[in-house]
Amino acid sequence: MSQITVSPELGLRERKRRATHQRIADEAARLTRLKGLDGTTIDEIAAAAEIGRATFFRYFDAKETAVAEGFSIPWLSLILDNLEVQPAELGAVEAVIETFTGFAGGFTPEVRNLVLQQVHLLQSSPTLTAWTLALYVRFEIAIAEAVAHRFADLTPDDARPRMVGALTMSAVRISLDTWLASGGALDLAVLLADALRTVTLTPVVKP
Repeated sequence: MSQITVSPELGLRERKRRATHQRIADEAARLTRLKGLDGTTIDEIAAAAEIGRATFFRYFDAKETAVAEGFSIPWLSLILDNLEVQPAELGAVEAVIETFTGFAGGFTPEVRNLVLQQVHLLQSSPTLTAWTLALYVRFEIAIAEAVAHRFADLTPDDARPRMVGALTMSAVRISLDTWLASGGALDLAVLLADALRTVTLTPVVKP
């Protein structure tokens, strides 16, 4: 059987494309934290990312998309890294609980304030909130893929991994809403732990 090979040139092109994509999102998030969503323009984001306006629209269809991704995707990478190193004996839900509570419990005051600011900004605009919710589907799928191997009796059409991802993100959203409403006074790790412990799954017994 022949193998499909990827040329070094194509690999380099893809790496550059991803780097540009991430740089735009990072600058969109940085500027929005400094100036607010309304005070940040696409031209400013493009200039900060050292690209033209037309190039911006080759990567993102709106300012809100870039901001939402800039806020959210770095956290997804950290979450998946932490999820990957959870002990093998933990089930899917238990691994998720340990990941999120340990992650939130380790926030420094600076990171806590950054997260609080980002959550507030994400919820300050209906459009930005909608884009963020759309991105959360990527979180759900990524979490599902990361925990699937923790089901010893997994079947090809098993819905449980995706349900873990969906229920996890629902618990995260509820916890963040409560945390934001308290002005950050409540313990986010405790809120996450309480919400995530409500996630229970039962395998479907088919006749």
